[in-house]
Formats: sequence, C-alpha cells, structure tokens
Amino acid sequence: MDASANPTMLFVLFLGLFILIAKGLNILREYERAVIFRVGRLASGIVGRNGPGIVIIIPLIDKLVRVSLRTVTMDVPPQDVITKDNVSVKVNAVIYFRVVEAEKAIVGVEDYYYATSMIAQTTLRSVLGQSQLDDLLSKRDEINADLQRIIDQATEPWGIKVSAVEVKNVDLPQEMQRAIARQAEAERERRSKVIHAEGEYQASQRLSDAAQILSQNPAALQLRYIETMMNVAGGNNATILFPVPIDLLSPFLKPADPARPAAPPGGAAPN
Repeated sequence: MDASANPTMLFVLFLGLFILIAKGLNILREYERAVIFRVGRLASGIVGRNGPGIVIIIPLIDKLVRVSLRTVTMDVPPQDVITKDNVSVKVNAVIYFRVVEAEKAIVGVEDYYYATSMIAQTTLRSVLGQSQLDDLLSKRDEINADLQRIIDQATEPWGIKVSAVEVKNVDLPQEMQRAIARQAEAERERRSKVIHAEGEYQASQRLSDAAQILSQNPAALQLRYIETMMNVAGGNNATILFPVPIDLLSPFLKPADPARPAAPPGGAAPN
C-alpha cells in the first residue's frame, strides 16, 4: 500500500512543481513590457525583468501586468462645441498615443486608455470653444498642434506620449452652411469682377500704346489701313470699297495747334 502510494505522491508533487514553474515563466513580445507587483508593492531593481523575452516571477507572490507599447489610434466621440463667435458645431477627432513608461501607466492612473479619452474630449471642447468658426475651418493645423501640446502635457504624468491629434469632421447647422455658401458665392463674384476690371484696364493701356505708336509713325498707320481693307474685302459680301488716300485724313488726325489764333466769325484770316 505504502509502496504504491509513494509514486503517486511523487507524481502529484512534480506535477504541482511543474505548474508553479510554468506560472512563473512569462514570454513577452517585442512590443510588450511587464509591470511586476511583489506582495502588492511595485517590484523594482531587477535589470531586464520587464521584457521583452522571458520574464520569471515568483508564483503566488508576484503579479505580472502586461503593457503594450504600440501606438494606439483612438476616436474621440463627437462633441457639441460653441465657438467664440457663438456658433454651435459638432466636432470629432482622432488621437494617436502610446505608452512610454509602463510603470507610470499602471501605477499613476487606474485606466490610462479611458483617462486619455476623457482628457481628449474636455480639451477638444475647451480649445475649440476659444476659436472663431473661420479659424476652425481654415487654421486646422494650428488647432491640431494646440490640442496635441495640451493633451500631451496632461498625460505626461501617466507615462503617455501623445504624438498627434487630428480634427476629423466639423458638422455645421443647415442655416450656417447656407450662409457660408452665400459668402463663398459672393467672394467668387467679387473676384470675377476684379479680374474683368483688370482685363479692361490692361486692354485700354494696350490700345493707348498702339494709338501713340500709330500717331508717331504714319507708315504704320498706312499699313494698318491697308490690312483693314483687305480683311473687309476678303469676305463673301457685296460691299464696295473706295480707297481713300490716308493723306486726306491727316489734317483730321492732327491735334489743333493751341498757339494758332482762332479764325474770326466771317471766315477771314487775321493779318
């Protein structure tokens, strides 16, 4: 009886010892770190104890908590925000963060994921509430940088590094969308009128330059006259042209001489 009981006891003993050793062996991946509590207190001072690789703990005495160091992408739920110019909008965002100090992330805060989400929501409402609607729509990069800086400072005691914050969607009321559409249409119309006026001004300058060149060079005016007649006569029409020498029109093209006295009413030239 005793001889048969001894092998059974040894088997149970070795089985229990194997289970304890198996519980003490933990394999951590490259992106994981371990936070070990020994009898409820944070165990420290053991070099290389937190991974990656094989981490050995004392069963029933030590407790191991795994922490991932990978970047987490978290959606910030839509927040109702009243901007500085009293416009009610709904804004959501996305935040990218990762754990840089595993011990602070476990000991410093109860749930670092939930805490980061809450601080992101409150910061989003606070920062956007101090911005104008036009700044929210046009200066998105500056607002993202402010959000990243403020949230990163708030989560630093928890061992969290916020790498980026991006505002995704800005939902405007229907009446505000119509007002922005009217404003954009008015702006496009203004630009169209400015471009048209600029074109008219440039065209008038070119015509003035051309008239000055033709007035200083009679040969150029003669060539222009001949070219115009050729264009008119080239079409299939019944127009009859009678060329008139350009010299006959020269007195009408010359400006009046201000030094010459005006003729008397009778038509006789003064002596």
